[in-house]
Amino acid sequence: QVHVVESGGGLVQAGGSLRLSCAASGRTFSSYAMGWFRQAPGKEREFVAAVSYSGEITYYADSVKGRFTISRDNAKNTVYLQMNSLKPEDTAVYYCAQGAGSYYYTQMGDVGMDYWGKGTLVTVSS
Repeated sequence: QVHVVESGGGLVQAGGSLRLSCAASGRTFSSYAMGWFRQAPGKEREFVAAVSYSGEITYYADSVKGRFTISRDNAKNTVYLQMNSLKPEDTAVYYCAQGAGSYYYTQMGDVGMDYWGKGTLVTVSS
């Protein structure tokens, strides 16, 4: 059984930084892409960032490009999302997901992810 667990959410002031972590277990972590998504109040869930199985290829939503960095440590079965220069509009529940394959392309949408965590809340105050 696959488990995906996020941590690191919290309250931060605008302009601040936060790092989210996500641990996945249950299948060979290093074989699958990993991704971060978010859902703001009253909005649909949206893609934030993804990383290929090896960590070599990363993808970002335009809204976070240059501010957020996704990375992974396959030895620790963990993926990270470093969030800098946070804005109030980044406030959302952030979900980690494990891919259906080694790569993830934004055209795949949610279908490209097999397993999801329960989310961690990030609140950015102005």
